[in-house]
Amino acid sequence: MRERLSLLVGIGLFLVAVLSMSLFTVDQRQHALVFQLGEVKEQISEPGLHMKIPLIQNVRYFDSRILTLDTTEPERFITSEKKNVLVDLFVKWRIVDPKLYYISVGGDEARAKTRLEQTVNAGLREEFGKRTVHDVVSGERNKIMDEMRVKADQDSRKIGVQIVDVRLKRVDLPAEVSESVYRRMEAERKRVANELRSEGGAEAEKIKADADKQREVILAEAYRTAQMVKGEGDAKASAIYAQAFGQSPEFYAFYRSLEAYRSSFKSKSDVIVVEPNSEFFKYLKSSGGRSGGSDSGKSGK
Repeated sequence: MRERLSLLVGIGLFLVAVLSMSLFTVDQRQHALVFQLGEVKEQISEPGLHMKIPLIQNVRYFDSRILTLDTTEPERFITSEKKNVLVDLFVKWRIVDPKLYYISVGGDEARAKTRLEQTVNAGLREEFGKRTVHDVVSGERNKIMDEMRVKADQDSRKIGVQIVDVRLKRVDLPAEVSESVYRRMEAERKRVANELRSEGGAEAEKIKADADKQREVILAEAYRTAQMVKGEGDAKASAIYAQAFGQSPEFYAFYRSLEAYRSSFKSKSDVIVVEPNSEFFKYLKSSGGRSGGSDSGKSGK
Protein backbone atom coordinates (compact mmCIF):
# COMPACT_ATOMS: atom_id res chain seq x y z
CA MET A 1 0.00 0.00 0.00
CA ARG A 2 2.80 2.36 0.89
CA GLU A 3 4.63 1.53 -2.32
CA ARG A 4 1.51 2.29 -4.35
CA LEU A 5 1.06 5.57 -2.50
CA SER A 6 4.68 6.51 -3.08
CA LEU A 7 4.30 5.64 -6.74
CA LEU A 8 1.21 7.81 -7.04
CA VAL A 9 2.97 10.68 -5.30
CA GLY A 10 5.95 10.29 -7.61
CA ILE A 11 3.73 10.20 -10.67
CA GLY A 12 1.89 13.27 -9.40
CA LEU A 13 5.11 15.16 -8.83
CA PHE A 14 6.34 14.15 -12.25
CA LEU A 15 3.11 15.35 -13.85
CA VAL A 16 3.34 18.63 -11.95
CA ALA A 17 6.94 19.09 -13.09
CA VAL A 18 6.01 18.26 -16.69
CA LEU A 19 3.04 20.63 -16.52
CA SER A 20 5.16 23.42 -15.06
CA MET A 21 7.69 22.89 -17.82
CA SER A 22 4.91 22.96 -20.40
CA LEU A 23 3.31 26.22 -19.25
CA PHE A 24 4.73 29.72 -19.72
CA THR A 25 3.32 33.24 -19.55
CA VAL A 26 3.74 36.14 -21.92
CA ASP A 27 3.65 39.61 -20.40
CA GLN A 28 1.78 42.41 -22.17
CA ARG A 29 5.12 44.20 -22.56
CA GLN A 30 6.73 41.28 -24.38
CA HIS A 31 6.81 39.22 -27.54
CA ALA A 32 7.64 35.52 -27.30
CA LEU A 33 9.22 33.10 -29.79
CA VAL A 34 8.82 29.37 -29.29
CA PHE A 35 11.84 27.41 -30.58
CA GLN A 36 11.82 23.71 -31.37
CA LEU A 37 15.29 22.21 -31.76
CA GLY A 38 16.69 25.70 -32.57
CA GLU A 39 14.05 26.53 -35.17
CA VAL A 40 11.36 29.17 -34.67
CA LYS A 41 8.14 27.24 -34.29
CA GLU A 42 5.68 29.88 -33.10
CA GLN A 43 5.46 33.64 -32.57
CA ILE A 44 3.32 34.87 -29.68
CA SER A 45 2.36 38.51 -29.13
CA GLU A 46 -0.81 38.04 -27.11
CA PRO A 47 -0.28 38.21 -23.33
CA GLY A 48 -1.47 35.31 -21.20
CA LEU A 49 -0.77 31.66 -20.35
CA HIS A 50 0.58 29.43 -23.13
CA MET A 51 1.88 25.88 -23.53
CA LYS A 52 4.96 24.29 -25.07
CA ILE A 53 6.44 20.83 -25.37
CA PRO A 54 8.87 20.40 -22.48
CA LEU A 55 12.49 19.53 -23.18
CA ILE A 56 11.89 19.89 -26.93
CA GLN A 57 10.70 23.47 -27.10
CA ASN A 58 12.06 26.58 -25.42
CA VAL A 59 10.86 30.19 -25.28
CA ARG A 60 12.71 33.47 -25.81
CA TYR A 61 11.23 36.84 -24.91
CA PHE A 62 11.64 40.24 -26.66
CA ASP A 63 10.60 43.65 -25.38
CA SER A 64 7.58 45.11 -27.18
CA ARG A 65 7.86 48.57 -25.57
CA ILE A 66 9.25 51.65 -27.30
CA LEU A 67 13.04 51.70 -26.99
CA THR A 68 15.45 54.61 -27.35
CA LEU A 69 18.59 54.91 -29.44
CA ASP A 70 20.52 57.95 -28.18
CA THR A 71 23.84 58.94 -29.74
CA THR A 72 26.69 59.28 -27.25
CA GLU A 73 28.65 61.79 -29.35
CA PRO A 74 27.41 64.38 -31.88
CA GLU A 75 27.82 63.28 -35.50
CA ARG A 76 29.44 65.54 -38.10
CA PHE A 77 27.49 66.20 -41.31
CA ILE A 78 28.18 68.39 -44.36
CA THR A 79 25.59 70.81 -45.75
CA SER A 80 25.10 71.91 -49.36
CA GLU A 81 27.38 74.88 -48.59
CA LYS A 82 30.20 72.44 -47.74
CA LYS A 83 30.03 73.46 -44.09
CA ASN A 84 30.25 71.03 -41.20
CA VAL A 85 27.56 70.81 -38.56
CA LEU A 86 27.42 68.73 -35.39
CA VAL A 87 24.15 66.87 -34.88
CA ASP A 88 22.94 65.24 -31.69
CA LEU A 89 19.87 63.02 -32.16
CA PHE A 90 17.81 60.18 -30.75
CA VAL A 91 15.57 57.53 -32.29
CA LYS A 92 12.47 55.92 -30.80
CA TRP A 93 11.89 52.35 -32.06
CA ARG A 94 10.20 49.08 -31.14
CA ILE A 95 10.10 45.45 -32.26
CA VAL A 96 6.99 44.65 -34.30
CA ASP A 97 8.07 41.36 -35.91
CA PRO A 98 10.10 39.33 -33.39
CA LYS A 99 10.66 36.43 -35.79
CA LEU A 100 12.17 38.66 -38.50
CA TYR A 101 14.04 40.57 -35.80
CA TYR A 102 15.60 37.33 -34.55
CA ILE A 103 16.48 36.13 -38.04
CA SER A 104 18.00 39.51 -39.05
CA VAL A 105 20.06 40.48 -36.00
CA GLY A 106 19.89 37.31 -33.91
CA GLY A 107 17.67 39.06 -31.39
CA ASP A 108 20.65 41.17 -30.28
CA GLU A 109 19.56 44.69 -29.30
CA ALA A 110 23.07 46.10 -29.71
CA ARG A 111 23.25 44.85 -33.31
CA ALA A 112 19.79 46.29 -33.98
CA LYS A 113 20.86 49.69 -32.63
CA THR A 114 23.98 49.64 -34.79
CA ARG A 115 21.88 48.89 -37.87
CA LEU A 116 19.41 51.66 -37.03
CA GLU A 117 22.18 54.17 -36.33
CA GLN A 118 23.79 53.43 -39.69
CA THR A 119 20.44 53.81 -41.45
CA VAL A 120 19.64 57.13 -39.79
CA ASN A 121 23.13 58.55 -40.33
CA ALA A 122 23.07 57.65 -44.02
CA GLY A 123 19.68 59.30 -44.45
CA LEU A 124 20.73 62.42 -42.58
CA ARG A 125 23.87 62.82 -44.69
CA GLU A 126 21.71 62.71 -47.78
CA GLU A 127 19.20 65.21 -46.40
CA PHE A 128 21.83 67.61 -45.03
CA GLY A 129 23.72 67.51 -48.32
CA LYS A 130 20.67 69.05 -50.02
CA ARG A 131 20.18 71.90 -47.53
CA THR A 132 21.95 74.97 -46.18
CA VAL A 133 23.00 75.61 -42.59
CA HIS A 134 19.95 77.82 -42.04
CA ASP A 135 17.65 75.07 -43.31
CA VAL A 136 19.05 72.37 -41.06
CA VAL A 137 19.24 74.62 -38.00
CA SER A 138 15.77 76.13 -38.12
CA GLY A 139 14.22 76.54 -41.54
CA GLU A 140 13.41 72.91 -42.47
CA ARG A 141 14.33 71.08 -39.31
CA ASN A 142 10.89 69.56 -38.76
CA LYS A 143 10.70 68.52 -42.40
CA ILE A 144 14.06 66.74 -42.12
CA MET A 145 12.91 64.82 -39.04
CA ASP A 146 9.66 63.75 -40.70
CA GLU A 147 11.41 62.58 -43.87
CA MET A 148 14.05 60.75 -41.86
CA ARG A 149 11.43 58.93 -39.83
CA VAL A 150 9.72 57.69 -43.00
CA LYS A 151 12.96 56.60 -44.70
CA ALA A 152 14.41 54.97 -41.59
CA ASP A 153 11.14 53.14 -40.94
CA GLN A 154 11.11 51.71 -44.46
CA ASP A 155 14.59 50.24 -43.97
CA SER A 156 14.05 49.11 -40.37
CA ARG A 157 11.01 47.06 -41.38
CA LYS A 158 13.47 44.69 -43.05
CA ILE A 159 14.70 43.66 -39.60
CA GLY A 160 11.27 43.61 -37.94
CA VAL A 161 11.58 47.02 -36.30
CA GLN A 162 9.34 50.09 -36.49
CA ILE A 163 10.79 53.60 -36.24
CA VAL A 164 8.40 55.61 -34.10
CA ASP A 165 10.24 58.95 -34.18
CA VAL A 166 13.53 60.60 -35.14
CA ARG A 167 14.47 63.79 -33.32
CA LEU A 168 17.35 66.21 -33.76
CA LYS A 169 18.13 67.38 -30.24
CA ARG A 170 20.80 69.85 -31.26
CA VAL A 171 22.39 71.13 -34.45
CA ASP A 172 25.55 73.16 -33.83
CA LEU A 173 28.40 74.52 -35.85
CA PRO A 174 31.96 73.43 -35.05
CA ALA A 175 33.93 75.84 -32.90
CA GLU A 176 36.02 77.21 -35.77
CA VAL A 177 32.92 77.83 -37.89
CA SER A 178 30.88 79.21 -35.00
CA GLU A 179 33.49 81.87 -34.29
CA SER A 180 33.45 83.21 -37.85
CA VAL A 181 29.66 83.08 -37.94
CA TYR A 182 29.41 84.98 -34.65
CA ARG A 183 31.85 87.62 -35.92
CA ARG A 184 29.79 88.05 -39.05
CA MET A 185 26.59 88.24 -37.00
CA GLU A 186 28.20 90.80 -34.69
CA ALA A 187 29.27 92.96 -37.66
CA GLU A 188 25.78 92.74 -39.13
CA ARG A 189 24.19 93.71 -35.81
CA LYS A 190 26.56 96.67 -35.47
CA ARG A 191 25.68 97.82 -38.99
CA VAL A 192 21.97 97.61 -38.22
CA ALA A 193 22.52 99.42 -34.89
CA ASN A 194 24.42 102.24 -36.64
CA GLU A 195 21.65 102.58 -39.21
CA LEU A 196 19.07 102.75 -36.45
CA ARG A 197 21.13 105.34 -34.56
CA SER A 198 21.46 107.45 -37.73
CA GLU A 199 17.75 107.24 -38.40
CA GLY A 200 17.05 108.05 -34.76
CA GLY A 201 19.41 111.05 -34.84
CA ALA A 202 17.79 112.39 -38.02
CA GLU A 203 14.34 111.93 -36.53
CA ALA A 204 15.46 113.64 -33.31
CA GLU A 205 16.79 116.65 -35.26
CA LYS A 206 13.56 116.80 -37.21
CA ILE A 207 11.51 116.74 -34.00
CA LYS A 208 13.78 119.34 -32.40
CA ALA A 209 13.51 121.65 -35.42
CA ASP A 210 9.75 121.30 -35.43
CA ALA A 211 9.64 122.02 -31.68
CA ASP A 212 11.82 125.14 -32.13
CA LYS A 213 9.58 126.30 -34.94
CA GLN A 214 6.48 125.83 -32.82
CA ARG A 215 8.21 127.64 -29.95
CA GLU A 216 9.00 130.64 -32.16
CA VAL A 217 5.45 130.69 -33.51
CA ILE A 218 3.99 130.50 -29.99
CA LEU A 219 6.30 133.29 -28.74
CA ALA A 220 5.47 135.47 -31.74
CA GLU A 221 1.76 134.96 -31.26
CA ALA A 222 2.11 135.63 -27.53
CA TYR A 223 4.11 138.82 -28.20
CA ARG A 224 1.54 139.95 -30.76
CA THR A 225 -1.29 139.26 -28.34
CA ALA A 226 0.59 141.06 -25.54
CA GLN A 227 1.17 144.10 -27.75
CA MET A 228 -2.47 144.12 -28.71
CA VAL A 229 -3.54 143.96 -25.07
CA LYS A 230 -0.98 146.59 -24.14
CA GLY A 231 -2.12 148.84 -26.96
CA GLU A 232 -5.73 148.46 -25.89
CA GLY A 233 -4.72 149.25 -22.28
CA ASP A 234 -2.73 152.32 -23.37
CA ALA A 235 -5.64 153.47 -25.50
CA LYS A 236 -8.05 153.10 -22.59
CA ALA A 237 -5.58 154.84 -20.27
CA SER A 238 -5.12 157.68 -22.75
CA ALA A 239 -8.88 157.98 -23.10
CA ILE A 240 -9.23 158.16 -19.32
CA TYR A 241 -6.41 160.71 -19.08
CA ALA A 242 -7.94 162.75 -21.87
CA GLN A 243 -11.33 162.64 -20.21
CA ALA A 244 -9.82 163.69 -16.89
CA PHE A 245 -7.76 166.42 -18.58
CA GLY A 246 -10.82 167.68 -20.37
CA GLN A 247 -12.78 168.02 -17.16
CA SER A 248 -10.06 169.94 -15.21
CA PRO A 249 -6.87 170.71 -17.09
CA GLU A 250 -5.37 172.67 -14.24
CA PHE A 251 -5.96 169.95 -11.66
CA TYR A 252 -4.69 167.30 -14.03
CA ALA A 253 -1.45 169.22 -14.61
CA PHE A 254 -1.07 169.71 -10.87
CA TYR A 255 -1.66 166.01 -10.18
CA ARG A 256 0.88 164.98 -12.81
CA SER A 257 3.44 167.35 -11.25
CA LEU A 258 2.89 165.78 -7.84
CA GLU A 259 3.42 162.32 -9.35
CA ALA A 260 6.65 163.56 -10.93
CA TYR A 261 7.84 165.00 -7.57
CA ARG A 262 7.02 161.74 -5.78
CA SER A 263 8.88 159.67 -8.39
CA SER A 264 11.93 161.96 -8.35
CA PHE A 265 12.31 162.16 -4.57
CA LYS A 266 11.66 158.64 -3.28
CA SER A 267 14.13 159.06 -0.38
CA LYS A 268 15.79 161.86 1.56
CA SER A 269 19.11 161.23 -0.07
CA ASP A 270 17.81 161.89 -3.60
CA VAL A 271 19.23 165.05 -5.24
CA ILE A 272 18.21 166.75 -8.49
CA VAL A 273 19.96 169.70 -10.15
CA VAL A 274 17.84 171.91 -12.40
CA GLU A 275 17.64 175.60 -13.23
CA PRO A 276 15.49 177.67 -10.88
CA ASN A 277 13.23 178.79 -13.71
CA SER A 278 12.64 175.17 -14.91
CA GLU A 279 9.10 174.09 -15.67
CA PHE A 280 9.64 171.23 -13.22
CA PHE A 281 8.99 173.64 -10.27
CA LYS A 282 6.14 175.38 -12.00
CA TYR A 283 3.54 174.66 -9.35
CA LEU A 284 5.95 175.21 -6.47
CA LYS A 285 6.84 178.63 -7.87
CA SER A 286 3.30 179.46 -8.83
CA SER A 287 2.17 178.57 -5.37
CA GLY A 288 4.72 180.95 -3.83
CA GLY A 289 4.32 183.50 -6.62
CA ARG A 290 0.59 183.65 -6.23
CA SER A 291 0.87 184.44 -2.54
CA GLY A 292 3.68 186.94 -3.12
CA GLY A 293 1.97 188.58 -6.09
CA SER A 294 -1.16 188.96 -4.12
CA ASP A 295 0.69 190.72 -1.30
CA SER A 296 2.54 193.00 -3.67
CA GLY A 297 -0.64 193.80 -5.47
CA LYS A 298 -2.27 194.61 -2.23
CA SER A 299 0.63 196.72 -1.15
CA GLY A 300 0.74 198.50 -4.51
CA LYS A 301 -2.81 199.41 -4.15
